[in-house]
Amino acid sequence: MFDFQIDVVQLKKLFDWQLAWESLPFLLEGIPATLSVSFIGMALGLLLGFFLALARGSNRIILRWPARMYISFMRGTPILVFLFILYSGLPVVGIELSAFLAASTAFGLNSAAYIAEINRSSLNSVSNGQWESAKALNMGYWQTMRKVILPQAIRIAIPPLTNVYLDLVKATSLAAVITVPELFQKAQIVAGRTYDSMTMYILVALIYWPICVLISFMQDRMEKRYSRFI
Repeated sequence: MFDFQIDVVQLKKLFDWQLAWESLPFLLEGIPATLSVSFIGMALGLLLGFFLALARGSNRIILRWPARMYISFMRGTPILVFLFILYSGLPVVGIELSAFLAASTAFGLNSAAYIAEINRSSLNSVSNGQWESAKALNMGYWQTMRKVILPQAIRIAIPPLTNVYLDLVKATSLAAVITVPELFQKAQIVAGRTYDSMTMYILVALIYWPICVLISFMQDRMEKRYSRFI
């Protein structure tokens, strides 16, 4: 009985349910910023990553090597450093970005490098026979890409692209360091006020979890949708 009482006391020190419940509405206010930054970053990454993938696989050196350099630089640079470059470094040369815009841009430019490699491998996985068949039907490059290649490549790219987005959602917690009012930054505010960091960090982890579960569920639905056309 004595040991059980000690465990209950220790558990309360680890996670304060009352504080968590009272702080939950304030933390949930950070979800729109978290999802907005991740969504805009992913949209920018998808757009830039598509053209980077085409340039990376091009036969022209003037397109291929700049794309390879960009991908190498972004994959070899910590996103946290890039956040500070955009938010704190650019004002030195007269360019000032809001914390939200700096975070969205940083995540978009960084994720584009990973998305480009996913897109490149997905496009390359479509057999050359598809290109030859489209050419025999007198279809142009972009028409072939849009109607023949992309529908097949998207099905292959969905799982790894979803993983990129999941990482992006969780990585938005880094935006707290440049004062973006996202989920983790809200948790830090409460932790600083109550001196109970453990409760807040556990709570914020429990909030991220169902968000990522929902994204994974959407991935499964998209995979089933595109599998019907194969």
